[in-house]
Amino acid sequence: MVGIFLAAGMVRAGEPVRDVTSSASDREAVAVTVYNDDLALVKERRKVDLPKGLTRLSLREVAAQMRPETALLRAASGQPLSLIEQNFDFDLLTPQKLLEKYVGREVTVIRPHPTTDGERRERATVLAAGQGTVLRFADRIETGVPGRLAFDSVPPNLRDRPTLSILLDAAGGKQAVELSYLTGGLSWKADYVANLSADGKQLDLNGWVTLTNRSGAGFDNATLQLVAGTVNRVRPPAPQMAYAMPASAPRAKSMEATQEALMDYHLYSFERPTSIADNQTKQLALLSASAVPVGREYLLAGNDWYYRDRYNQIGQKLKPAVFLEFENKGGQLGKPLPAGIVRVYARDSKGAAQFVGEDRISHTAKNEKLKLRLGEAFDITAERKQTHYRKIADNVSESSWRIELRNAKDEAVTVKVQEPMPGDWEMVQESQKHTKESARVASWNVAIPAGGTSVLEYGVRVKW
Repeated sequence: MVGIFLAAGMVRAGEPVRDVTSSASDREAVAVTVYNDDLALVKERRKVDLPKGLTRLSLREVAAQMRPETALLRAASGQPLSLIEQNFDFDLLTPQKLLEKYVGREVTVIRPHPTTDGERRERATVLAAGQGTVLRFADRIETGVPGRLAFDSVPPNLRDRPTLSILLDAAGGKQAVELSYLTGGLSWKADYVANLSADGKQLDLNGWVTLTNRSGAGFDNATLQLVAGTVNRVRPPAPQMAYAMPASAPRAKSMEATQEALMDYHLYSFERPTSIADNQTKQLALLSASAVPVGREYLLAGNDWYYRDRYNQIGQKLKPAVFLEFENKGGQLGKPLPAGIVRVYARDSKGAAQFVGEDRISHTAKNEKLKLRLGEAFDITAERKQTHYRKIADNVSESSWRIELRNAKDEAVTVKVQEPMPGDWEMVQESQKHTKESARVASWNVAIPAGGTSVLEYGVRVKW
């Protein structure tokens, strides 16, 4: 039977406790599952030699941002372990920390002798080490550090590496133990690069995982998995700062991740083990798709406040927004896409790829449509005028509008004019039939010839 038994109160009086230290070199395997929201599950198996009886096992080089209440140690082979007590020592050894731990204790002060080439040594008691060092010598008190300080030893609760210390009762012998815990400081996001074809009707899409490790520990040859989706967590009272992520790396060939459903989330697994160093950002290939059909949309959007009062010129040289649309289905797509930023490139006349815009996508299931806002059209402009306004009642008005759209491009385009309407509304006249997209939105698809102009006119009665 492999397992763990909680055995608080099983410490036998007078029984010696032996100390065993395990470092990262004892790891036989490590697996890391990273979530979107600065959270990771770490599982590692270590080979240790445990003496029989009470043993304090110090597992070094665990993550400094470990949540110790989530730590679980079990026997992966051999006899079961009886867990008695565990401590997480994350107070790391630094000169300042060492000095603070010696407040009230004696240190040796070493400084050059004033008349010889030798050194003079004196004992002093550390009285304070917060905003400055205060030392009490046998005949005086001095502030600051008058020379080098020599310490007798390192306090046992001050570690050079984050350490999980576990007091347990073991049967003795070499065996494998498995440690699992949740930690902060590990996060990931998706970055995508879309390269448009010369005619702008297809794109090649490459997805990358940008993984950042600030957990305080490194993981060599780890089995890596990523969870996409929002996992509910009980939040601490004080908010935690999010870490900024660097931009995506250039395209590179690598083994892509496989994905599977995990309850209501999606799990991405990488077949090849990877090493994740502390304070490192790295990228791994997520997906690659080529010749994805794409469409372009020009959108001129209005505002509902236009319809509540009298205006003259609403806007000149208004610029429609440019969108790219494609569906996440078929071919090499048709798989869940994690949230991230899509950066789009188009080729110039010499074939060089030029950046033309970026947009953020949310978690996107297969067969869903993606719509990317790239920017504003340069060669398409619009002018909006209110040509009539009549107030019928305190909360009812009627207004007429003229929108002139100009196209300086060498090809014909279609601009979608989208008008949000306040309250109850009724179209009373229009030069082109509108589409009622929802209870609050009317839209028209206005075709504009190459180098030409088109005019949309309409009148609407609104009640709010």
